[in-house]
Order: sequence, then C-alpha cells, then structure tokens
Amino acid sequence: MTISPLIWAVTLAGIALVFIVDFVLVGRRPHVVGMREAGASVLVYVALAVAFGFGIWFTAGPQYGFEFFAGYITELSLSVDNLFVFVVIMSSFAVPQRHQLKVLQLGIIGALILRGIFILVGAVLLSYFNWLFFVFGIFLLYTAWKLATEHGTEGEPQNNKLLKRIERVLPTTTVYHEGRFSVRVDGRKVYTPLAVVIVAIFLTDLMFAMDSIPAIFGLTQEPYIVLTANAFALMGLRQMFFLLDGLLDRLIYLSLGLAVILGFVGTKLILHALHEYGVPVPDISTVVSLIVIVVTLCVTVLASLAKVRKNPEVLQTHDVTGSHGGAPGKELEELRTRDHNPARDSGSTPEPEPDGDGR
Repeated sequence: MTISPLIWAVTLAGIALVFIVDFVLVGRRPHVVGMREAGASVLVYVALAVAFGFGIWFTAGPQYGFEFFAGYITELSLSVDNLFVFVVIMSSFAVPQRHQLKVLQLGIIGALILRGIFILVGAVLLSYFNWLFFVFGIFLLYTAWKLATEHGTEGEPQNNKLLKRIERVLPTTTVYHEGRFSVRVDGRKVYTPLAVVIVAIFLTDLMFAMDSIPAIFGLTQEPYIVLTANAFALMGLRQMFFLLDGLLDRLIYLSLGLAVILGFVGTKLILHALHEYGVPVPDISTVVSLIVIVVTLCVTVLASLAKVRKNPEVLQTHDVTGSHGGAPGKELEELRTRDHNPARDSGSTPEPEPDGDGR
C-alpha cells in the first residue's frame, strides 16, 4: 500500500482538525453531555470511520479495507476498556462532575500522542527486525492472560506504584480549586488532586498504548491503516463515555472478551512470524480475523447483558474493571450521583493564589 506524502499530510491535518474542533467546542461550553447529544456524536464519528474504511476498500483494495475495519473494531473495543479505567480513576479521586470533561479530553489527547509515538517506533522496528513479531505476539498472549485472570485490576490507582510515589513526592492539596492544576498556599506551590488525576490518566494511556499497538500490528503492517484506525477509534470517545453510562458496569465479561481477542491476535502474530521464517504454518487471513473479533464482541456483550438480567445481584460484587470478590463496585453510581461539594471543589480559607501555570 503506497501512500503519497500529500495523502499523509491531508489525513493528518483532517484528524487534527476533528480533534481541535471537538475540544474547542467543548471548552467553550463545558456541560454534562446528554444521551441524545452523545448518541448523535458517536453515530457521526462511526459513520466517518465506515466511510473512510470503504474509501480505502475502493481505492486500495478489499484486503486493506478488511484490515482497516478489523483494526478499527479492535482499537475501539480496547478504547472502551480504557474508559472503564478512566471511570475508576475519577471515582477514586472523587473528581467533581464539571471537571470530568477536562479529564476525558486530556486523557484522549494523551492516548492519541502516545499511540502515535508507538506507531512510528513500531513501524520502523518491524521493518528492520521480523523477530519482533514474536515479542509482540508473546506480549499480547501475556496481556490476554492477565485480563482473563486479573480482570484489569492493574489499572486501578491504588495498585499503581509509580502513582503512589508521585503522590508522596509532590506537595498536594485535597481541594480541587475550581479545576486548577496547581495553586500557592502560604507562598508554597502545591498541586491539586486534578493534577494527580491527569498523571494517573496518562499512565493509563501509556499502559493501553502498549497493548493496542501490538494488537493492531497483528492485523495489519500498514502504518497508514494503523494510524487512521487508532485515530478513528479515539474520535468520539468522550461522547461514548456518556452514551455508555449505565452500560459500562453491565458489560461484566468485557475483560474476558478482550482477552480472547488479544490472545487470538497474539497467536496470529506468532504464526505470521513463523511464516516469515519459512516455517510451514497456517496464516490466518484478515477476513477470518475480522469475523472472530466481531463474533467475540457480540457474544461478550450479549452474555454480559443476559447474565446481569438473570442475576442482577452480580453488579454488587463486580466493578467496572471486571474485578470480583472485593468491595461492591459502585464507581459509575458514585459518578452519577455525587453531589457538588463546595468545600472540596472551591477551596477553603486561607484562599490560595493561583499559580502562574495553573488553570
């Protein structure tokens, strides 16, 4: 697949324009997104992705079209899993509702930047070292095993050792101070909980970038498709957060479904690597990959909803990251019902002075 520099430039400019417009509009009118607005926005972004995929299909051939759709669906499912961890982080730090949009925006920007870096590095390395397909494949199999056995609990803030160290080193306050990242109290610069939340979100973005990029390289080795599939998967992720509100905590088998998908893609990568070295092994086609991914996601969603409908009490012992057996998982409920706390959000005496780089 040959992409001219002009097409690359137009594509990158178009992606940047979509994200800039979306973020600027939200920044001018911060609000809680309703179901109708969220649904309409998500439909628009999905329609754009489908149109782009068929554009690749008709201009570059069905093979590349299948690769885009397989990559897009895989990255979209992983992005939804990313939302689960965002919910846990915002609940753990009791982020006021009016600041959640800012957290989601910065989280999506961080994910886009990190995935872009990983795509560039991954494409260059894979073009020189075929044995890296083995590394990516084994890494995905390990990730699938962790998802199936630990159900994503490594994304919880209380399990993040680096985040704990940052909180010990940085002087912090328990007050949000109207969404600023830092303030001055008695002449001393301190960081608000929102700054710590953003650090936690970026660490989560890094973790998911390490999973998602090897996954899509298992479906296509075309950097253009890898980049665009990731970009379209992140478009509308903020609106999808509000659209799926009420469903996130019901998708109790999503971690297991993603484990199946990552395990399948990891196996495909290893078989592809063996094939590159002349070992006579079957090579899984992109069409088969797309079918497996779609069927797995459908079964995951239907099985989750059926389980919850049959046994509603399962929600009392299942949090949005997929963990079982601990305290009742109520992260989404807390985010939905949390009342605004003036003392926590706006500060108390003595009134701090905004820091020069705080917002």
